[in-house]
Amino acid sequence: LSALLLGACSTTRLAYNQAPNLLYWWLDGFVDFQGTQSTQARQDIDQFLAWHRSAELPGYARQLQQWQALAGQDISPAQVCAQFEAVRAAVQRTSERGVEPLTRLAQQLSREQVAHLQRHHDKSNEEFEEEYLEGSAEERLERRLDKAVSRSESLYGRLSPAQRALVQKGLQQSPWDPQKTQQERLRRQTDLLQTIQTLQNPANGNPLEVSRGYLNRMLQTPTAGYNANSHALVQHGCAQFALLHNTTTAEQRANAVRVLKGYEDDMRALAAQR
Repeated sequence: LSALLLGACSTTRLAYNQAPNLLYWWLDGFVDFQGTQSTQARQDIDQFLAWHRSAELPGYARQLQQWQALAGQDISPAQVCAQFEAVRAAVQRTSERGVEPLTRLAQQLSREQVAHLQRHHDKSNEEFEEEYLEGSAEERLERRLDKAVSRSESLYGRLSPAQRALVQKGLQQSPWDPQKTQQERLRRQTDLLQTIQTLQNPANGNPLEVSRGYLNRMLQTPTAGYNANSHALVQHGCAQFALLHNTTTAEQRANAVRVLKGYEDDMRALAAQR
């Protein structure tokens, strides 16, 4: 969902058309491709994006068309959550599509590449701590507020002081706990490294099922209480989004419709490219 809010329609098209290179370098940052892995990765990325362009982008365009209708009226938390579930379903379809090529890559990783992945995790953890765990409570809240306001203004245009205060209150009341999130991030990273180790032993069963098991644990964590907390966070987010939207002016709603229409046009144009 955040990927839709890139700032300008032309930026969205440019970013998507550059996706083969962007995805390649993103993956390379995790594992540092070696030898023939680079060629295979580029082939897999091209095939994945060809599927995504034809199978997913038309659905994104239809979803954005629905959002334009919703943007012009008051909405309920239930309506917001229904749209969130549609986005989550799209993420799951996309994740499932990546299982086979990523499984094949995991089976080929050397010990040095796994160590490179661990170092990537360590750097990511440091960045998370710096952004969400360091500083006073007021400083952490201000950083989150700046990002939340920026996201909202990319859709509605400039928020009023009252609307900004509403966003701040929502963040203060949010059930999100950065400490729990960091603990879950660490669990997933350990799970990923263990899954790679399992995949590299042919005696450990069907590789695709092993990878799907990891994906399922990403979507529904075995960590006690975390799924319930995630559900509460989604419900809170839906309520807060609806609350903010229902305070927007006619001009702000018209701006949202224009932004969403621009993204819809982008999705249709990109889907038509071959």
